[in-house]
Amino acid sequence: MDAILDNLDLYRQGFLTTLTLAALSAVLALLLGTLLAAMRVSPVLPLRAAGTAYVEIVRNTPLTVVFFFSVFVLPQIDITLSFFVFAVIALTVYHAAFFCEAVRSGINSVAAGQAEAARSIGLTFGQSLRLVILPQAFRTVIPPIINVVIALIKNTSIAAAFGVLEETGVGEQVANANSDQVIPVLLGVALCYLVITLPAGWLAGALERRVAFSA
Repeated sequence: MDAILDNLDLYRQGFLTTLTLAALSAVLALLLGTLLAAMRVSPVLPLRAAGTAYVEIVRNTPLTVVFFFSVFVLPQIDITLSFFVFAVIALTVYHAAFFCEAVRSGINSVAAGQAEAARSIGLTFGQSLRLVILPQAFRTVIPPIINVVIALIKNTSIAAAFGVLEETGVGEQVANANSDQVIPVLLGVALCYLVITLPAGWLAGALERRVAFSA
């Protein structure tokens, strides 16, 4: 326990880094995933094919490989960024595929008559998707979206292997310096992740109940 108390500043730094990394990546991945979902339901064949190819390739690629590509391949084409930004790119690219499938399932759950009604009043595909379909789709996919967010939060731990001193990296550093207190150190790391993921789960439940009530 002394190892945790003596390194509270490090734990706090790692916690804030993990929280920032997760928040930025989740927002960007959700935006990209929504765009991919729109591409996958688009009437334009090349867009559908591109969206499907992205999802199938990225979703079936290990996240560690995506990190390797971001950290080691991008600099080869003169893209020089901090390790933190490379981690955001890797997490965004990877989890966008999962957000895409969650949003697409919501789009497919909206009654076909909604899209037909939108077309009948002169809305384009993009307008009907943005104004009619997506608002209804998001109401039905709150739990799977939160599940992807929770998975993303836990996957930020991989960034520790690529130069980002987030919570797992802090735990590794403290454990190496206090080899006789490895278990308390790791329990402290686990607690930090729980502080982020448990409220996310509670938020999902609250939002789902509120949406169900308002419906």
